Amino acid sequence: QVHLVESGGGSVQPGGSLRLSCVASEKTVTALCMAWFRQAPGKGREGVVIFEGDGGISYADSVQGRFAISRDYSKNTLYLQMNNLKPEDSAMYYCATTDFKRCNWSTGYYKDWGQGTQVTVSS
Repeated sequence: QVHLVESGGGSVQPGGSLRLSCVASEKTVTALCMAWFRQAPGKGREGVVIFEGDGGISYADSVQGRFAISRDYSKNTLYLQMNNLKPEDSAMYYCATTDFKRCNWSTGYYKDWGQGTQVTVSS
């Protein structure tokens, strides 16, 4: 089982920025599909961005143009840069990985999950 640890969440005002990090316990994970999901209170977990093992990236429409995903392979770390944050971005953010290079948007596809980091956007 891969251990994932997220960090970087916090409270910001609308229009602010945060950078989330997800450190994986195994280097091999960085060559596989990794993704960020989020879950707001009372709502289901939704995909934010997927990063496939071959480098392909897809963003949810709601964050396109505001969020950017990246990887530091030397540090086994996945990042999520979040700019121009909105109140509707408030949620617990999770990183996840699977055994495959291809991603999809279904939570059931992912095998390992971090504990989450809370993002709150309010004035």
